[in-house]
Amino acid sequence: MPELPEVETVRRGLAPAMVGARFTEVVLNRPNLRFPFPPRFAARVKGQEVTALSRRAKYLVAELSSGEALIMHLGMSGRFDVQLPDGRHVSPGDFYLEGAQGQSKHDHVRFALSNGARVVYNDARRFGFMDLVPSADLSTCRHFAGMGIEPLGNELSGETIAQLFAGKRTPLKAALLDQRLIAGLGNIYVCEALHRAKLHPEAPAGSLADAAGRPTQKAKRLAVVIRDVLTEAVAAGGSTLRDYVHTDGSEGAFQHAFRVYDREGLACTARGCRGVVRRLVQSGRSTFFCEMCQPG
Repeated sequence: MPELPEVETVRRGLAPAMVGARFTEVVLNRPNLRFPFPPRFAARVKGQEVTALSRRAKYLVAELSSGEALIMHLGMSGRFDVQLPDGRHVSPGDFYLEGAQGQSKHDHVRFALSNGARVVYNDARRFGFMDLVPSADLSTCRHFAGMGIEPLGNELSGETIAQLFAGKRTPLKAALLDQRLIAGLGNIYVCEALHRAKLHPEAPAGSLADAAGRPTQKAKRLAVVIRDVLTEAVAAGGSTLRDYVHTDGSEGAFQHAFRVYDREGLACTARGCRGVVRRLVQSGRSTFFCEMCQPG
């Protein structure tokens, strides 16, 4: 599933075509994706201007002039193709993923905009979805109610991590993946962050707070590392695994910088380390780590 950096990359690719433009045509090629489209979806979107395009966790949010917000989720394989009037595609990324284009049978939503741009949503597995909610109700809508802090926002700090994790015996990796605590972190970047922070994925989450609930040095280090990993991944255009591509069909590059993820049996890349990357399964997900760098 595309994680925060991939969704942020898509947002940046969509923004030049969508923000400030008005939807002149909305075509649905099927009545549903993961869920049915909202009632009168096309009619409610058509004619509206996109006043802003933001990201919340792994969701895209387009603010409309009608006072509604168009919420979009990529699911497992969703992607947007953006074409400007002169034929150029807009999106960061330099690596083309062979075979990712030309799947027109999976083009489920087509948008035409007043600036001449065209945006197509393609989703082979149809786990993505689109919804419309009043902009004033975004924070309390069913998608965002109870959602945790943004890991790239100002709230993330060692102090915040200590407060969120204090007293929890949950494995550290599971706590980091809990969207009610920190929103947007996914399996790939949690594995990478824990390796850089030299923390074992099975360590109790509460170990990052001392007896008084104050942050340990580990908590402070983890907060810095999470931000660094996500920032580097966004700069690289995300990571391409299987069929994730940008809005121009290009491939993210961060997978070339993985230190542990999907590197089972390979030598640890940390300087001076002679360890080997191991894999364990936590809650049905693969966790990659180095026992030498990340002692229990």
